[in-house]
Amino acid sequence: MLETIWFILWGVLWAVYFMLDGFDLGLGTLLPFIAKDDRDRRVIYNAMGPFWDGNEVWLITAGGATFAAFPVAYAVMFNSLYSALLLLLFALIVRGVSFEFRNKVDSPGWRTLWDFCLFIGSFLPALLLGVAFANIFEGLPIDGNGNFQGGFFTLLNPYGIAGGVLFVVAFVIHGANWLAAKSEGEIHERAASVAKKMWPVFLVVTVLFLAYTYVATDLFDNYFKYPYLWMIPLLAVAGMLISRGSMGSGNWWRAWMGSSLAILGITFFGVAGLYPRLLPSSIDPAFSVTAFNGSSSQLTLKIMLGVALIMVPIVIAYQTWVYIFLRGKITDEELEYEEAY
Repeated sequence: MLETIWFILWGVLWAVYFMLDGFDLGLGTLLPFIAKDDRDRRVIYNAMGPFWDGNEVWLITAGGATFAAFPVAYAVMFNSLYSALLLLLFALIVRGVSFEFRNKVDSPGWRTLWDFCLFIGSFLPALLLGVAFANIFEGLPIDGNGNFQGGFFTLLNPYGIAGGVLFVVAFVIHGANWLAAKSEGEIHERAASVAKKMWPVFLVVTVLFLAYTYVATDLFDNYFKYPYLWMIPLLAVAGMLISRGSMGSGNWWRAWMGSSLAILGITFFGVAGLYPRLLPSSIDPAFSVTAFNGSSSQLTLKIMLGVALIMVPIVIAYQTWVYIFLRGKITDEELEYEEAY
């Protein structure tokens, strides 16, 4: 029972991370294409500034929960995805540094360098996270000893790349919705235009990825076995429809919440299809790491659950307050603040 509870919490932590950090990864990816001058770039930085580091707490929490609740899965995951995860870490470090270093020198070349670092540090994580999770959905070449029988380029298979494209597109539209809600003037109009143009792309990519998933994986087996699980992909569909309808009415906060729901639904779709496996083996299903053969002791899971039930609601309450308190638009007056990026 505790293994199942922690499997669900594991999925929730990753889903919340994708939902929250997804919009600022999408904004960083959009930066070179949507910003026309330094003011536009500063608006984008300040639209992310108060939130990005708090959002990445969920990545640390998801990784920590994997380590503590499912240590075998953690070990096999870092053995299998070591190169991709190391590249992800370096990209996130460069991205974090770019926020603090961009305005340290009053030079256009200096700022351009760190703008490029923000772009790379946003695009690469979005792509790599999609590639990594798609490979997990498809199954990794893990042998009976938990060793990965492949290399970095093994992960760059067609299905893995399809997952990377899905994540990039989802995060870009999510980021465009956020920027449209947080900005005004010409950059608001450009963000709104990008969101509307990317929506049909998001729809097509999602449908194609689901079709590819049916062919390349066995994720749908749980859905045919437990029909009530179809509510999960329906949530993703509802989120996409809410987002598009809200774009048309100009309610950009609701559009962002719709794309949030879509990202949550897509993530939960994969997690529910995996259960009880955490890391399926493409060599032999018997070699798969599951919530039961890869978990910590019952006492460890029980103690962790108690801590999670206390601390996670506190973190959610704090972040909710931050998002509500800082929901206003980025104005010229705010860009003049000493604390602004």
